[in-house]
Order: sequence, then structure tokens, then C-alpha cells
Amino acid sequence: MVFTFIQGQNMNLSSVHMGFLAIAFGIAGNGMVATGAHADDFSFTATNTTKSAITEVLVSENKSDWGYFDIGSGIKPGTTVDLLWDKSTNNEGCAQWVKATYADGSESEPAKFDFCEAGLEIEF
Repeated sequence: MVFTFIQGQNMNLSSVHMGFLAIAFGIAGNGMVATGAHADDFSFTATNTTKSAITEVLVSENKSDWGYFDIGSGIKPGTTVDLLWDKSTNNEGCAQWVKATYADGSESEPAKFDFCEAGLEIEF
């Protein structure tokens, strides 16, 4: 199953300045050309290693404004999914912060990743 990043939404469902979303977890600081950095060519694997379903996968360049991936009804414990960046994020950097929200109401600590890295795998 493949899920796509939805630009312009935060946890409050208000507009997000996607400049922060330099492609999930600190992408802007890599010195890479932003164009094409988040096209549908850019994806990563997310694995839920917890005992609670993931209800949201959130990303931010600045750890203040958060966008999210459309993960449908969630990511069940023990499940691995592929997440794709939407073309609307093509002008963002590669470094982004990412965190997960769980069905039990808890939230993971944000971690910074380079989403331009081929074969990126993230475990929550």
C-alpha cells in the first residue's frame, strides 16, 4: 500500500507553510536543489514497531508547522508501508522532521531525516 503526503495541512487542519517540510525532516540544509526533491519519485518506508496503530505521520522543516501524509485508516502494529511525497512539495528541501501520532493518544519524538536519501526506512 502506498500513501501520499498532503501539503498545506497541519494538526489543526489549517494552512501549513510547506517551506518547513523540506521533505520530511531537515531537507533544506543539504545544499540540494529543491526542485524535484519531493516528486513522486521520492518515497520512504515506514514501519510501525509499536503495539499501537499509527494514526498520523507528520512532517515539518521547523518543528512548528506540521504537514501530514494521508495514511488512510492508519498503520497497524508490525506493518510496513511506502509513503510518497506529493509533487506539490517539489520546492522544499530534503531535510525534514518527522513524528507519529498513535491510536492510544501518544506521540513519538520528532526525528530529522534526509528524504532525498534513496531507500530511506523509518521505524516508529
